[in-house]
Amino acid sequence: MAAVQQTAELNKIYLDYNASTPIAPEVLQEMQPYFQEFSGNPSSDHWAAHSVKEAIDLARSRVASLLGCYPDEVIFTSGGSESNNHALKGVYYALRERGNHIITTMVEHPSVLNPCAFLERVGAEVTYVKVDARGRVSPDDIEQAINDRTILISVMHANNEVGTIQPIEEISEIAKKHHIVFHTDAAQSVGKIPVKVYKLGVDLLSIAGHKLYAPKGIGALFVRKKTPFEPYIHGGGQEFGMRAGTENVPYIVALGKAAELASQYPDSKKIRELRDYFWERLFSCYGNNIQLNGHPENGLPNTLNVSFIGMDGSEILKLLPEIAASTGSACHSGKTTISPVLRAMKISERIGRGAIRFSLGRYTTKQEIDQAMALLEERIKFSD
Repeated sequence: MAAVQQTAELNKIYLDYNASTPIAPEVLQEMQPYFQEFSGNPSSDHWAAHSVKEAIDLARSRVASLLGCYPDEVIFTSGGSESNNHALKGVYYALRERGNHIITTMVEHPSVLNPCAFLERVGAEVTYVKVDARGRVSPDDIEQAINDRTILISVMHANNEVGTIQPIEEISEIAKKHHIVFHTDAAQSVGKIPVKVYKLGVDLLSIAGHKLYAPKGIGALFVRKKTPFEPYIHGGGQEFGMRAGTENVPYIVALGKAAELASQYPDSKKIRELRDYFWERLFSCYGNNIQLNGHPENGLPNTLNVSFIGMDGSEILKLLPEIAASTGSACHSGKTTISPVLRAMKISERIGRGAIRFSLGRYTTKQEIDQAMALLEERIKFSD
């Protein structure tokens, strides 16, 4: 399929919120003064530091309120990848005298899978547990993987590609029973569904600001009190001695405001209705030529991963330059391969190559969904 010639003025439709959300106007407004008006170093002990210290404290309280934890259990990081690296490496290095075994799943984000691969090179043993055809892991399979050297379990809260939500509360009970530290990557779930760390039962939880209407380059890590933990960045005593480095005050303020907005204005019902409407329109148009990937009930309210069977997802998006969406596939030497997540779900190459992830958000409108469908109906056709 040849790419459509792009016109000077495209009617742009953003359906890639799982990749990155726009910065909320309220967030941008609150962070701006901290680029110029409030420029003190929070570690200083004079008037210029007081206001920025207070701003960090407020942001930490807002994130803690969203997560249902204590403020001193929130560590600010540079984003979801650092939070995941910090969690895995921090626990491993704190507990490696006790054991070296880590359990995770085959559908984790690369910022979990690649640190696991690194830790294997320095002595860890990692078990990668399979998932079912909907992308969900079985708590029984997690428990069967435990041995007397297991020190950490890491299972994402919700999958970034297909939106499947994992049974975190059930897995946390297993972890507690065996006295194992439990981490979850909640980058995709925080702000979309309720995420309360004590209800989930996790010891560590990762957040990425740019999935939450805050800027790229800011995140947080919840660390339950008394969790064995080695700092990831050594230096000064910032972040309760667990993450050195002068704080990124404007971005921390931004994440705090984004967390407050997520607490005040839950919009998952509206987004779910739009997502379901989009799927109904797609199925009405394409019927059995498309397949829904992910869990039909236990999934994120904004995520719609659809395979156009027998087609190539990347080629479809080339025909739709107005639409921002994602594929999990990769092209090597002219051949498209399906994503590791879909492969772990045992989706065939023919179906998986045609997968596209449409992810909606706070600013998505019904008009945009109708416009996207009009473009799809016009340009993406199956031969009889």
